Amino acid sequence: MREFRRPRLWLGLWLCGWVLCVVLSLVPTLPLPDAPDSDKVGHFLAYFTLSFWAVALFRTRKAHLLAALSLVALGVAMELAQATLTTVRLGDLRDALANTAGVALGLSLSFTPAARLLQHLDRRLGG
Repeated sequence: MREFRRPRLWLGLWLCGWVLCVVLSLVPTLPLPDAPDSDKVGHFLAYFTLSFWAVALFRTRKAHLLAALSLVALGVAMELAQATLTTVRLGDLRDALANTAGVALGLSLSFTPAARLLQHLDRRLGG
């Protein structure tokens, strides 16, 4: 991990994001606009956030890649779970692709100064 004053807070928030992603993937869907594929934006943003958070949380490129691969696996697993374990959701390959695109964009930020955003926020919160 990167150096933080509150490493447990930042790691805990990331893990809560994983749990929230699993729960929201398996409960009945929320009402969405009638636009076709409007849920793809939500998939993209959720997995982008988790991926970028990992980039900001972990120091090494190896850790970034491991987190990204784990998130892609989670996205695929959630689509399979929707298709096989629920009666209220449908698995969709396009959702898995939106998840993966979000992970890829989040991972790409590891090469930018944005990767230090959590450290900056951690310092700004003081304490």
